[in-house]
Amino acid sequence: MLSVSSIPAFNDNYIWLLKNDDNHCVVVDPGDATPVIKTLTEQGLTLDAIFITHHHNDHIGGVDKLRSLFPTIAVYGPNTVRFAQVTHPVANNDTFTLFGENFTVFQVPGHTLDHIAYYAEGMLFCGDTLFSGGCGRLFEGTAAQMHHSLTVLSSLPEATNVYCAHEYTQSNLNFALAVEPNNDALARYAYDVKALREKSQSTLPTTIAVEKDINPFLRAHVDTVKAAVTNHAEGVSDVEIFAALRRWKDDF
Repeated sequence: MLSVSSIPAFNDNYIWLLKNDDNHCVVVDPGDATPVIKTLTEQGLTLDAIFITHHHNDHIGGVDKLRSLFPTIAVYGPNTVRFAQVTHPVANNDTFTLFGENFTVFQVPGHTLDHIAYYAEGMLFCGDTLFSGGCGRLFEGTAAQMHHSLTVLSSLPEATNVYCAHEYTQSNLNFALAVEPNNDALARYAYDVKALREKSQSTLPTTIAVEKDINPFLRAHVDTVKAAVTNHAEGVSDVEIFAALRRWKDDF
């Protein structure tokens, strides 16, 4: 049985820690090795593997240090030339088993072209693709690619816990409320998030079910979202509405 907890890093990153009952563990997107090493030492953990979702330094900056300390660990990551540290390159729909859990890899281009996500029953590690109330900026991919990636993730079981890599929830919800000010589920969620952040508590994980109700980037097909951006969109298709949302959020 795996437990999942967060290791805070930088200003708002979460390095996710997956731990089994024998004190062996995996870390996801270790942008900084220092808090990972501190956590491993304090909890008496053995690091067996690293999952990488994409190449940005706040997600991979600690990988080399961790590999130097744990030279036999497996490093899973995209199967492109950007990732010299990767020992186990993976691609879309690849599967592997770790600690008795079956993981599936999804290619989710948009934020970067070779971004991937890791899914096992009940848990999704999606890096900077899907955030609570938002999605990643389009640094390399297109709106069509990101819309498709989010459609893939939103089709996962609704009870799936979503472990995204940043504490962006409250600022994302400010935008979401501008898009759908009359969304009651969103208003209730924003109230709960505000209470958590006032106590400096994490808002994550979220779930697929919650995000389908409150995240405008998963709701480009919904009439209220379409109405909010129609004057700014180049058309009325779901992708065109999504693209208009992303442009609006970039300048929000």
